[in-house]
Amino acid sequence: MHHSFSRRRFAKGMMAGAGAAILGDRAARADDGPTPPPKSRTLCFVGGYTKHGPPGGEGNGEGIAVFEMSDTDGSLTPVSTFTDIASPSFITLSADSRFLYAISEINDFDKDGNGCVTAFAVDRRSGSLSKLNAVSTGGAVPAHLSVHPSGKYVLIANYVGGSVGVVSIKPDGSLGKLTDVVHNSGPRQPSRAADNPQGNFAISDHSGSHVHMVSTDPSGRFVLADDAGLDRVYEWTLDLATGTLHPAQTPYFDMTPGCAPRHFAFNKAGTTMYNLCEQDSKVVVSAFNPKTGMITPRQTVSTVTSHFHGSTLAAEILLSPEGKYVYASNRLGDSLAVFEIGADDTLTLVDEVWMHADYGRAMMFDPSGSYLFCANQRSDAVTCFAVDKNNGKLSFTNHFTPVGSPTTFAFMRTLA
Repeated sequence: MHHSFSRRRFAKGMMAGAGAAILGDRAARADDGPTPPPKSRTLCFVGGYTKHGPPGGEGNGEGIAVFEMSDTDGSLTPVSTFTDIASPSFITLSADSRFLYAISEINDFDKDGNGCVTAFAVDRRSGSLSKLNAVSTGGAVPAHLSVHPSGKYVLIANYVGGSVGVVSIKPDGSLGKLTDVVHNSGPRQPSRAADNPQGNFAISDHSGSHVHMVSTDPSGRFVLADDAGLDRVYEWTLDLATGTLHPAQTPYFDMTPGCAPRHFAFNKAGTTMYNLCEQDSKVVVSAFNPKTGMITPRQTVSTVTSHFHGSTLAAEILLSPEGKYVYASNRLGDSLAVFEIGADDTLTLVDEVWMHADYGRAMMFDPSGSYLFCANQRSDAVTCFAVDKNNGKLSFTNHFTPVGSPTTFAFMRTLA
């Protein structure tokens, strides 16, 4: 039997078959459910000292390095590095992670010998940085900065300049003018504290005012600054309309002469202040009145065990995200102190952990609080520790991330 079969009929059959295949594929995918959105990632920004720094302050860093963190084991994988910046020794993100601000610990930004602060726009998916602008900090060799809770100003601690600078933030995240610079003054202090630990030969610079940290209490009512040169905690209120600082009811609090207060942290309620002193490696626990700013010391505890004797300089202090533990780093002792917070907010040293590297400075938790990272300036490495949230203790993950002269961190979760 003879059958005729035209090209047109053949084409129609092919189209029908293809349509059925497409519908079948769509049906299969429908059975599997909707396509899941891309997963968000954890990015880590690391800054430190570069070749451009003040005399004696040069380092091996290249700028601000961006890494992706493994949520599984805490390891860091390089993503990119922003190199057009000098010695970004402290960085911080805006509350919404859209912008990053970095001080440059230098003394030659302008003819007046000041340092500078740089604003970056952050790509919320890749973490890449786009420089917006840079302005003077109003003092030499800045060491710390923070963003005021209002989002309107950046607060800057000028270490060599002995001052606190206030810089306005524009709606687009870039930096505006320097709205205030406050210089601290006071009597000359000893290079070693009255309670200097046995065998500690390390000294802190007490030649004048050296502001090492500036930030607000949790309520945002007060601006506080640790002055490691004058051994004082200074307090102001900030006029949000003008960006000017005004002395608080108690303008400063005297610490132990020679102790060099360096960094502080608050409990979530803002009623207890934990102040880390550099020279004597002690934490001073104080009651803090969030209405008046009054600081009342309650306890002083060492960041090293009674077994340790030798030189050490404390560097950083952190509270665990759950607010149950306090962590402090010791640079010369190459150790991490773990304190349990009691019901009365006082501290008990429960563990001391080897840093696994040299001259550990800054520390920071990842956003989940599962890992604690340490910046080891002299070892040119970041070390990572897993956190046991049940007892606060740390376990070294054996992850070393090479970074030149690291000193600071910032973490963010990317957009899905």
